[in-house]
Amino acid sequence: MGIRSLFGGLREKIVGKQVKIVFPEGNDERVVRAAARLKFEGLIEPIILGNPEEVSTLLAELGFADPQCTVISPEEYADFEAMKEAFVEIRKGKATLEDADKLLRDVNYFGVMLVKMGLADGMVSGAIHSTADTVRPALQIIKTKPGISRTSGVFLMNRENTSERYVFADCAINIDPTAQELAEIAVNTAETAAIFDIDPKVAMLSFSTKGSAKAPQVDKVVEATRIAKELAPDLALDGELQFDAAFVPATAAIKAPDSDVAGQANVFVFPDLQAGNIGYKIAQRLGMFDAIGPILQGLNMPVNDLSRGSSADDIYKLAIITAAQALENEK
Repeated sequence: MGIRSLFGGLREKIVGKQVKIVFPEGNDERVVRAAARLKFEGLIEPIILGNPEEVSTLLAELGFADPQCTVISPEEYADFEAMKEAFVEIRKGKATLEDADKLLRDVNYFGVMLVKMGLADGMVSGAIHSTADTVRPALQIIKTKPGISRTSGVFLMNRENTSERYVFADCAINIDPTAQELAEIAVNTAETAAIFDIDPKVAMLSFSTKGSAKAPQVDKVVEATRIAKELAPDLALDGELQFDAAFVPATAAIKAPDSDVAGQANVFVFPDLQAGNIGYKIAQRLGMFDAIGPILQGLNMPVNDLSRGSSADDIYKLAIITAAQALENEK
């Protein structure tokens, strides 16, 4: 199933559901083009942050004469005082009203507060902001789900016109996760995989398979596997596995013959960020996979980060994924 059918399925899930997604970067042509397209196709209800006149002019220049997108200027927001008070309450002694007044003029903080206050279902940012600019307000305001100590970033690896679709984690956020954190990432990534109609079979990756090597790095993956099985006993998950043992049936038969995951894994949890980042880029560049993400997971409500090199089509796709995450959270 290729990229078209993948997003065809996601579009079917969200069309007509009026999921509201915030786009804080209303001064960027790519963002406005993607938001208007999503509105035109009836996939989401975009909320664009920016100067209404400037956004309206840009929409017209792009050929969207009357897309009826909601445009909000944080500087002129009628309920700004109420938002400030809500922010101070959320931060519980870590921010004053003066702090709130300053921070909420930042479009990412303002956008995340719209999500937190139930005025939007998710947010997509990062076209002109760093990952930290996007993630920091999400962690401070929306926070992580119960039982999840930190957010993580996954890539959906998809090869067009084939049935190959995999999820790689964590390739974006956590430099050297502990065994506990790695276990949480594994369980959370399996949940994310289900959004893309992947029946998750999770491999906890290492340079060792079932004790073939001894090192503290291997011990971490072994412990993470044990914890993950306790957290989700019904999940198909195994480790520690080398990539070939996780992916190639013939190799799995030799290296891990008793595993119910080896040789058929479709969710790959890397032991640290170096391995994850290198791994997904090798698959992307040498394997010719589309790498869609990073998709942030573990938050109470979805906030996703773009690459600053993103195209309007990349933004369109990530917004669809964000909307699908929002609907999944409602279940």
